[in-house]
Amino acid sequence: MTPRPHLLQVWQDPGRLVALTLREWDLMLRQADSADLAASLLYLVQQHDLLEQIPAPARAKLEWVRPHAQRHRQAVAFEVGKIGAALRGVGVPLILLKGAAYTQAGLACSHGRLFSDIDILVPKAGLDATEAALMMNGWVSGHHDAYDQRYYRQWMHELPPMHHVKRQSVIDVHHAILPQTAAVWPDPDKLRAAAVAVDGQPDLWVLAPADMVLHSAVHLFYEGEFNHGLRDLLDIHRLLQQFGADPAFWKTLPRRAAELQLSRPLFYALRYAAHLLGTPVPGAVLDAISAGRPNALLLALMDQLFGRALLPPHPSCTDWASAATRFALYIRGNWLRMPPLMLARHLFQKAFIRPKPESKAATH
Repeated sequence: MTPRPHLLQVWQDPGRLVALTLREWDLMLRQADSADLAASLLYLVQQHDLLEQIPAPARAKLEWVRPHAQRHRQAVAFEVGKIGAALRGVGVPLILLKGAAYTQAGLACSHGRLFSDIDILVPKAGLDATEAALMMNGWVSGHHDAYDQRYYRQWMHELPPMHHVKRQSVIDVHHAILPQTAAVWPDPDKLRAAAVAVDGQPDLWVLAPADMVLHSAVHLFYEGEFNHGLRDLLDIHRLLQQFGADPAFWKTLPRRAAELQLSRPLFYALRYAAHLLGTPVPGAVLDAISAGRPNALLLALMDQLFGRALLPPHPSCTDWASAATRFALYIRGNWLRMPPLMLARHLFQKAFIRPKPESKAATH
């Protein structure tokens, strides 16, 4: 396996930022670009008041990404406002997920975090009304292939992604965080019941702190694609740092994971956040989620797979096994979400039956 990149080391020890050579900075910045983490790196440098102590070319590069990150936050707030206005008469609470939730709630992990779509959670019974209201306000489904439509609407936990016809913003409308065909199914009613209103924005809601961490863990460790794996692991790292300042959080987290059948993804989240990013996790919490720990053989395999897949997707962070690792995790992600016959059919459809031309860009 390749040596641990500086991009991971500086999150464990930000003081290393001032010791890096210009050549090391150049490589680290290219790794950060590949992982969409350049703006997050700028925030780390600022957070530790090191901007004036790093090499001038590196500082110039980071300053260059600052306006983009600021415009991104403004665009997210604008789009969330438009979504809220579109759904105001539907009668369902607007619960934001992941990046949009972090941004609107003002969480530390939102600083420098870039993302391409806005995820929302609504009751399954409200899907039709939600979709109709969004369509009336300019959002349309980008998937026209009959199989893709059936795949999402019958089996998945979300509608096909919706694109705004003018602004090209993207909304993912979820009714759960995992499909009912998955091996485990966290009850979305419990997630919605525990949601909390955003300060100063009573019409917006986000998941409770423990549920936010668990959803991030599910998204990372039940998905089969890892282009943004390190970014998502960094979300978990920063969420745990912020929420973990409250001792009550660490007592709630393992209990909530057990209640929602999510002890296994939480185990992985805590293990790899601590190993790769130095996230401080109380030993009592690791003991409390021991039920989520896989057997020794499986854990050794997962360490090899995730140890590669969670690195930046840059050539300097790959080795001879990286391509096979990503393929194995793609199959695993689909296996966790579908029973065997459904999985076989889905993979056959994607591999051998070409979609119509307008849906070639569709990915799941």
